[in-house]
Amino acid sequence: MAPTATPTPGDLLLSPTDHTLVMIDFQSQMSFATKSIDATLLRNNAALVANAAAGFKVSTILTTVAEKSFSGPMFEEITDAFPGQALLDRTSMNTWEDAAVIDEINRIGKSRIVLSGLWTSVCIVGPALSALSQGFEVYVIADACGDISDEAHERAMERMVQAGARPMTSLQYILELQRDWARTETYDMTTGIAKKFGGAYGLGIIYAKSMFGASEGH
Repeated sequence: MAPTATPTPGDLLLSPTDHTLVMIDFQSQMSFATKSIDATLLRNNAALVANAAAGFKVSTILTTVAEKSFSGPMFEEITDAFPGQALLDRTSMNTWEDAAVIDEINRIGKSRIVLSGLWTSVCIVGPALSALSQGFEVYVIADACGDISDEAHERAMERMVQAGARPMTSLQYILELQRDWARTETYDMTTGIAKKFGGAYGLGIIYAKSMFGASEGH
């Protein structure tokens, strides 16, 4: 017997209220050696994710490693989206082994974790595999991560996917949070972020709105 289709979203789709976003080690020292993605594109994608999370009021943790002694400050594109939010600085490469971060994960209390950061093979693999082993669902924003080589990034993504993590992209993240253009309360915010950080898609929005006042929701 065939299943009955209904006009409702699938359980595997993210919503603004069902997950915690963890942005990890977007810092100068980490980005210098990142070769799997151009630094400008990485910063743009990180800004897209950060602004989407801030706009949709997603529970978000910002964490750094050795900020004052070695790795430098977190990208302003991220911290500007969360003015006044404390950064949780660590000594551990694996974010999931830091007590302050875990206290915040437990305080927020969401069973889904979305990860992005540097480097994929260390600072993302560590918390991804650790969270999965403790029963959390894990999503990884692949183009808001980077590593010292294409090989390092790709093998890390494969390892996490094989363990059960779900890969996605930065633009996919914001569009999945919006999901319906008829949601007028977040429409202007979503398209505004896309115009600023959404690359060619953003240019398309600018063109359509400027030339003939187009709107996806009508």
